[in-house]
Amino acid sequence: MTYCNTQDLLFNSHNFVPNYKCGIQENVIGVIGGLTAETSSNMADILGIYKIPQISYGSFQLELNDQVKFPSFYHMVPNEALQYQGILELLLYFRWKWVGLMAIADEGGEYFLQTIEPMLLQNKICLAFIKRIATNLHSYFNVQKVATETQGLSPAFAVSKADTVIIYGETSSISWLPYAIEGTRIIQEIHPEYQEKVSTAKVWITTAQIEFTFSNLQNMFYIDIQELHGALSFAIHSNDLPGFQEFLENVRPSWANEDGFIHTFWEQAFSCRFPNNMEPTDTTNTCTGEEMLESLPAPYFAMSMTGHSYAIYNAIHSLAHALHIRHSSRANYRSIETSGRPSPQTVEPWKFHSFLQRVSFNNSAGEEITFNEHGELVGGFDIRNLVTFPNRSYIRVKVGKVDPQAPPGKEFSINEDRIKWHWNLTQVPPLSVCNDNCHPGYHKRKKEGEKSCCYDCAPCPDGMFSNEIDMESCVPCPDDQYPNKGKDQCIPKSPNFLATDDTLAVVLNFSAVLLSLITVLVLGIFIKYQDTAIVKANNRSLTYILLISLLLCFLCSLMFLGRPNEATCLLRQTAFGIIFSVALSSILAKTISVVLAFMATKPGSRMRTWLGQRLTYSIVFSCSKIQIGICTLWLATSAPFPDVDTYSMTEEIILLCNEGSSIMFYCVLGYLGFLAFLSFTVAFLARKLPDSFNEAKFITFSMLVFCSVWLTFVPTYLSTRGKYMVAVELFSILASSAGLLCCIFSPKCYIILLKPELNNKEQLIRRKL
Repeated sequence: MTYCNTQDLLFNSHNFVPNYKCGIQENVIGVIGGLTAETSSNMADILGIYKIPQISYGSFQLELNDQVKFPSFYHMVPNEALQYQGILELLLYFRWKWVGLMAIADEGGEYFLQTIEPMLLQNKICLAFIKRIATNLHSYFNVQKVATETQGLSPAFAVSKADTVIIYGETSSISWLPYAIEGTRIIQEIHPEYQEKVSTAKVWITTAQIEFTFSNLQNMFYIDIQELHGALSFAIHSNDLPGFQEFLENVRPSWANEDGFIHTFWEQAFSCRFPNNMEPTDTTNTCTGEEMLESLPAPYFAMSMTGHSYAIYNAIHSLAHALHIRHSSRANYRSIETSGRPSPQTVEPWKFHSFLQRVSFNNSAGEEITFNEHGELVGGFDIRNLVTFPNRSYIRVKVGKVDPQAPPGKEFSINEDRIKWHWNLTQVPPLSVCNDNCHPGYHKRKKEGEKSCCYDCAPCPDGMFSNEIDMESCVPCPDDQYPNKGKDQCIPKSPNFLATDDTLAVVLNFSAVLLSLITVLVLGIFIKYQDTAIVKANNRSLTYILLISLLLCFLCSLMFLGRPNEATCLLRQTAFGIIFSVALSSILAKTISVVLAFMATKPGSRMRTWLGQRLTYSIVFSCSKIQIGICTLWLATSAPFPDVDTYSMTEEIILLCNEGSSIMFYCVLGYLGFLAFLSFTVAFLARKLPDSFNEAKFITFSMLVFCSVWLTFVPTYLSTRGKYMVAVELFSILASSAGLLCCIFSPKCYIILLKPELNNKEQLIRRKL
């Protein structure tokens, strides 16, 4: 039929002879049509032979894009790939991850499925089902045929958990849908047990090829179009033209001389008949010609410019502008009829393409109309929302658009507030997911044997969080933060250091000050009684050095309190190591002096030459010098510095002094241990010397306390973190220093203060019998 009508148009209205124009006065320079891909393709087969330009206002057929095969074909619609991208953007905008696909069972439908499915999968959108719609399903008169064909389609969308279904095809592809929905609803009423298992409340997404025109369907089957309420459709872009609505308001059937279809349309639209002398007419239902088009409901007539009407309007103006360009060219100047209008008789259609391809103009709506190199309109699509009413009428509200000429990132836009959703949806906008979303604090865990959109929700592991729905995996918090109890956000870690107002710090601080005062008191006692026998006998100078070094040991512990800084980090370990080495060197010197003193009492002994302050000072200086060298090397190569530890504790960030080099730190401790062990060994060997003169046994006991403290320090220090690690070292310093002070000086203070009668030379030289 299409081939026949096309040839009628070109050659003769009744008896045509191909390639002969018998009595035809009009010269066809361009054809506008058709609506469907099949019609457009059939027309192109004929028109392409004669290279007559053909502008389709509704076809998206893929093969017609081939400019080599169809050089005379033009699309007054954008490239269909833009529509695919718009569908994808719409799904991503609403986070619809579980959707159904229905496509007409033809070449265009197969291409749609082959194109859209990889796009969806690439964006992690899964297909709940794929169904193909029979091409002849629009036969409204065959009710049984529709029912049979839709039996396989109804369960697919009704049983599926997908709340979103995409339908691709021509205008007739959706004709069966209200019938299928109505049939499913009736089954729900007859079998209430299916109420929860079956749902017809969906978001239907249709392509631009489909027009919601259900007037015939509604009249014949009395199907309620409200079942499609809330559908979203991509439509050919349209705009309001100035004066168009006023034009429609003035349309009358008296224009029949210019429009041969208006009588037929008028009778069908208003359900009336014009008087006819040849046939009797029911006077109660006679067309007066004064009926108003605006009184017709939307299923019958739209007072606004539809996408297809807008495309036809632009196609007509495109041909007119091309013709104007042709007649405005000096090189192609042709004679003008007396009316001033261009004469198409002199226009060869095959020469008309060069003018049509460079057409670019602004229509009366102010929009630019131009074709790209593929003969497609440069433009976009509108997104419209189907809103139905109880009187079986509807409107299509523009809620968004896809505009490839918009600034980057704004090609897709939608006004969610203007969308009216299906009233039976349990949630708006609907979720359309295979299962419930994973809330913050959980992440997706794949189900074996299921599609990627179907998953379980697993709580985030320790130390990780998720603050969005449906996160693929949980992510760790920043180093200075930790997840809250719900693991849906990160909380800043509190600083952990031995603050001066901390209870533990107050106790240690008080102990350090108290022990410092006791040391000063002992030093004062020894200075006051410096001329007594017991003070002189125990090497007064070494005693002063030892007491002062112990005082400094107590005071240096205060540097371990408070927030670490560069100064305290540099000084506290090195000062502690050097001061303790002086104290231990003094003890070692005292012990060696005791041993040499007893050896010198033997007749003929040469040890007398070693006695004196020169030897003791040399021991103290030499031993301390080695520790100073170690500390200097430490500071020069890898000095301690303030640092943070964000990993050891979950909810706190440790402020600490990084030792720089653990090897150097343990070298300092190792050297102190060596001095302590040496002092302990010498004192232990001299423990059996006469009690009244010998302090070696007190030194032995003090070294035993000292070594016990520091031997337990190492494992305890390594097993603690944060402020407790500092507290362990500070306690070890105070405990070992207090042990030296108590074990060495308490017996002497006892004699000086409580037993002064024993503090004389005779008592000191008295030997144990």
